Order: sequence, then C-alpha cells, then structure tokens
Amino acid sequence: MIRRTLPVVFTLLFSTPLLAAQQTLFSFVRPTSVVTVTTEDTGMPQYNAEQTAEGEVLRRVVFNPVERPTLRLSPQAGTWDWSTGQFLTLRLQSAMDWALTVDVTLLGSDGRTLTSRIDLPAGPAQTVMVPLKASSPLSQGMRAGPPMPWTYEGQRVLLTSSTGEVDLKQVVSISLSIPRPKVAQNLLIEKVGIQDDDQAYRAAYGDLIDAYGQSTRGRWPEKIVNDEQLKAADARERQQLKAWLAEREKQKLDTYGGLVAGPTFEATGFFRTEKRDGRWFLVTPQGHPFYSLGVNAVAADGGRTYVAGRESMFKGLPGEGDPLAAFYGQGNNDDGNASSQGRGFKQGRWYDFYAANLQRTYAKPCAPAPEGQPPVDCPAAGVDAERWQVHSLDRLQAWGFNTLGNWSDPALSQARRMPYTLPLSIVGDYASISTGMDWWGRMPDPFDPRFAMATERAVAIAARDHRDDPWLIGYFADNELAWAAPGDDPKARYGLAYGTLRLTTDVPAKRAFLKQLRDKYRNQEGLSKAWGIELKAWELMEDPGFEAPLPNPEHPEIERDYQYFQQVFAQTYFKTISDALKWHAPNHLLLGGRYAVSTPEAVKACAEFCDVLSFNFYTLKPEDGYDFARLAELDKPVLVSEFQFGSRDRGPFWPGPLEVAREEDRGPAYGNFLKAALAQPMIVGAHWFQYLDQPASGRLLDGENGHLGLVGITDVAYPGFVEAVRRSNQQALEQLRRGLEVKAP
Repeated sequence: MIRRTLPVVFTLLFSTPLLAAQQTLFSFVRPTSVVTVTTEDTGMPQYNAEQTAEGEVLRRVVFNPVERPTLRLSPQAGTWDWSTGQFLTLRLQSAMDWALTVDVTLLGSDGRTLTSRIDLPAGPAQTVMVPLKASSPLSQGMRAGPPMPWTYEGQRVLLTSSTGEVDLKQVVSISLSIPRPKVAQNLLIEKVGIQDDDQAYRAAYGDLIDAYGQSTRGRWPEKIVNDEQLKAADARERQQLKAWLAEREKQKLDTYGGLVAGPTFEATGFFRTEKRDGRWFLVTPQGHPFYSLGVNAVAADGGRTYVAGRESMFKGLPGEGDPLAAFYGQGNNDDGNASSQGRGFKQGRWYDFYAANLQRTYAKPCAPAPEGQPPVDCPAAGVDAERWQVHSLDRLQAWGFNTLGNWSDPALSQARRMPYTLPLSIVGDYASISTGMDWWGRMPDPFDPRFAMATERAVAIAARDHRDDPWLIGYFADNELAWAAPGDDPKARYGLAYGTLRLTTDVPAKRAFLKQLRDKYRNQEGLSKAWGIELKAWELMEDPGFEAPLPNPEHPEIERDYQYFQQVFAQTYFKTISDALKWHAPNHLLLGGRYAVSTPEAVKACAEFCDVLSFNFYTLKPEDGYDFARLAELDKPVLVSEFQFGSRDRGPFWPGPLEVAREEDRGPAYGNFLKAALAQPMIVGAHWFQYLDQPASGRLLDGENGHLGLVGITDVAYPGFVEAVRRSNQQALEQLRRGLEVKAP
C-alpha cells in the first residue's frame, strides 16, 4: 500500500459560494489551512490545478486499481466540530468519460461512521451534498429521489443519501475512495466544505409533483400539460383499441382465451394443469391449452400518495370546494414491518392522482356560468367505475393479455371477459418468526393451531363468492414471504432455523424444532457431539436468544438438522393451506407462494402440496432467477407471477427492481423474457408487474415510486411499449399454437 501524508498550512476561510451558508473546509486549488492529506494508493500527479472545459479550476486525483484506493483528510490536531453543519459539500467532477462511484466516509473519535455513496455522472463539475445525519429519499416518503444532479441557484447540485451516525462535535477524518477500480480512475476535486442550512435540500423536494401527479423535473412524449390533452389521448386510444380488438376476434380462441388448435384436453369445467409430451399446460374449462399472459394490480386505486406534512412537494393540489378535492382520503401504513422502517410520511391525508385524472378524462364539461359565478350543473366528482372497467379490459385484451393477475379490481373478474387469480392473505394472532428479512412481516408459524384457524377463515372468505366460478384459475398462497434472508451466508440461508431457535418455548415452532432434536439426539451430550458445541444442559436451548452454531464441514449434522426442520416447517405451512382449499374451493388451483426469496426446502414442499409453483422473477430471463434444472426434478408447472422492466425517463424516479436504459428498451426486454419463458417447458405463463405506474412521490404501502406501468399516472398508455408488448404476446401464442399443431395427430 502506498501511503503519503501531505501537511499543508491553512486558515479556515469562507468562500463566496453560490450555495448560501457554505464554509470551505479545505481547497485543493488554494490550500491555505492546517489539514493533513493522506493518500493510500492514490496520487496527485500534477503539482498545479487544471482548468476544465467549462472554465473551472480543479485538482486531479488518481485512484489506482487496487481494492480500495483512498484519499483522506484529517485535522493536524484534535477533531473538527461540525455540530452546526447539516451537509458535507464536495465540488467534484469525473475526469473520465464515464460515471464514477465514490464512497465518502466520515469517522468520529468514538469509531462510529457516517457513509455515503456518490454516483458521480460524467460531465461538468457539480456540488455534491452529503447529509451529516442519516437521510435518504425514503425519509421523504419515497423509494428513490428526484433525478440528480439538478440546477440550484445556477449550480449543478447532486444530493446523496447517507447512513450510519457520527458525533459531529468530534469528526476525525473524511475519506474518499473508489471501490475496486479495474483501471486507474481520475477524479477532479476543488474543495470540501460544510453547509449550515438545508435550503438546497428543501428545494430539491419542493414543487416536485405537478397537478396531474407527474414529476416537474423532466419532459417526455406522454407528459400531460392540460385536460384537453387527456381527452384527446383517450379518444385516439379508443380508436386504436377498436382496431386491435377486431383483430383479436379473428384469433382461434375459446371462451376463456384457450388455443383452439392441436390436441384437445379433457374439459372439466374448471382450470387445471396437465403435462403432455414433456410440456406442462394450463387447461381451460373447455379443454384447450392456455398460456397465462397476465397483468398484476389492474386497479383504479394505485395512484394514491401521502401529502400530509409534505404539501410543499406538490404543485396544484385541489383546495376546499374544488370538485377534485373529492379524491383526498386518510390512511396509515406505519405497520411496523421492515417495508415501513426509515420511511417518512407514511400516514395521514393522501391524494389519489390517478382517480383525479380519470375524472378529468371522463367528466362531462360543466354548464357555462355567468361571469364571476361558480360553474353550474357540474357532474359530481368520482370515477366512472363501469367505464374504467370496460376500458381497462379492452386494453388488456387488445394488448394480447388473457389473465387478470394478483391484486386486480374484483369487479373486473365479474365481467366474465378474462380469467383471473386471487390472493390468500392469512391474517391472525398466530405466532411468527423473524428470518432477518421480514419485509412484509415475519414468517407465520404453521405449527401454531391459530394459524390453521386463520387459514381456514381466510380461505373460506376468499372462496365464498368464487367456489363455482369457472373463470377463476386459482389462489396464491400469500406473497413474498420471508422464507430466508437475502444473501448467501448460512444465517441468511437458514434464517428460519436460526430465527426459530432464538425464540422462547411458548412459540410452537420452537417446541417443534426442539422435539425434532430431542427425538434424534436424546440428550445434550448427543447434540453436543453432533454439533461440535458444549451444551451443558438441554434447557439452555430453550432460553430466548440461543445462538445456534453455523454449519461446517466437520459437523455436517448441523446443516442436515436445519434443512430437515425447514422442510417440515414448509410442508406444514403448505399442507394447511392445501387442506383448507380442498374443502372450500375444490375446483380451483393452488398457485404456489409467489417466491421472491426462497429455500430449496420451501420450493420442494410447495411442489408437494400446490398445483403450480410461482416465482416473482426480476431478472432478464426466468432462468436467471432460479435453477431450472433443479425445478425440472420437481416436475411441476411454473408460473412467473411477477416480472418487470423499468426506466427513469418517464417521470417516476425509481425504475423498479430491474432497470433498462430507456423507455424504448422496455419492449425488447419484455419480448426477450417471454421468449425465454416459452422455451422452458414447465412455465405455463408470465404476469407483468404492474398495470399502472406508481406515484412519483411514493405509493401508500411502502413508498415505491417506480416506472413499472403499461400506463402512466395520467391513465395515458405508453404507446411504444404497449405495441411491443402486444406484438410479443401475439408471437408467444402463435409459437405455442404452431408447436401444438405439429404435435397434433
């Protein structure tokens, strides 16, 4: 490691910055204070600063290709007192033709740190603002913040997030590092400073959302600026849908969307599964093969976002007496789950931008009124639900979809135009276990008799109005449960076993696990030998907080015991649901657990008790999300219950779990995913997440604000994307049809 220390004489000076209340702590261009500069695998090859193409003067720092090249600043004596500061500011520029990732670490005298990761784009210099207290867009109520950098008071500003905590009265050092550069990376830096106010921060989140719920910080082809545009877009689309629906009428489909081609299957009056010639199929009630092309969350309530406490974020919220004020409501999503932790603005008054835009589009104009008088004969504010439902179903069928995915408006299924799926949400006062993930909550304890009662109740309610409905494909067993924690380490892989052993014995799962171990080892001596631990008394395992040993090659029984427990746990869970469904809804399929994180034990148990395995794959193709060779051994049909591709160029600030560079790339990504799904003979369908873009300011549930939709918050469809999706859906069914016709006798 190369380490150089450069002490420089320096008096703290105030610059003349464009950002008010900013103090310059150290200038790399005119160093005139007592600061120690330490370089570790970095260097400043030029003695003088250099002038950029924009006329700014900065100093070049080279970060060498090692594990963590670092540039560190520290006071020559004592510590810095930044207790009045709110942001660390750095004037930086990438000296490369590409973006740089720069990690900033503040170290306090007690060893605690505050860290921030800067995604520094290529281009001119900018002022990077690092919050001196942990902060992120989530603290403003949203998953991702507005696009950065942005121009504030004539200066390019890049606001970052920060995590951790540091004693601001005793700051020991500032470190800048570039993690694992493959080649030498050049960074230009002018100065480091402290910002004493949050005006720029508040401005970054002020007036961020316009009256239509769109971002004010960008332009894109589908962006709406007035009500007339909404109505014109709606009229144009309806003409297009008529033509596409007319084409659909010419396709050889049965009542439910099944392919009337090739071999027929037994018609049972309900959806079922069958494997034929090495390929799994869903079969319609009329006995035809059905490839489920679905869309999740086709509902009119997805445009709600909290406004209470952050009204300054929104431009044009309706005031009292405005007809559009009918779309305010009250809510509380502070549920204690990991999905709500660290999030601000998660309860109180919300506004539904999507519903308001539907009203703008659908409503008839008010009758003229005398000058200075309010309009008369205005229709009452409220979404024309029937019109929205018909329009949405027209869209889905015109775009080549044939299934209503999870969380869709129940009224859509009653139209009997498209098959649908339903979720089972099992809520009760049963015991639960933390696996270290817990995003949507802890794992239900299936050994608890109260879980069986809650399951019986949930299934009975869900099946009450659907028991004999042939349009219902089946039910999902909850969604994205925390079967494990993210990551590959043993405590993540066996989070369920670890989490259970840490509990008290009043939790049924803990008693079941201890019984398993007692039956196998008889006493603590047998367990101690098998696990390589010294357990002086069996009762010590019963204590809360018991720390189980990590699996290791010298003691393979540890891992075998964890695997066996997690297998029995999963079998008990799925068998409980399966038994209830067979009683209350014997004609419908159990569609699996919609896995995001899973374990082999959970997937195997699901295959044992469910009709279909379901996975939420946020990957370029299905096989990137799971080992399909292992799935093939289970010999069960697979449904992709969620997949998605998003970008940052259509308003919402988050691209979703899987990002593509531009809107124009979403269509090809969709087509490639669907082709890959069709190539897997066990996959029987794929469901897109989701119908509607999430609000740019964050949805009610957890602040997600992704560009995920087929349509925007204004209910205007993304024409290039939906046309590409329609073409891919048609090609998928045509490919399946040709395959069936070839195999037909």
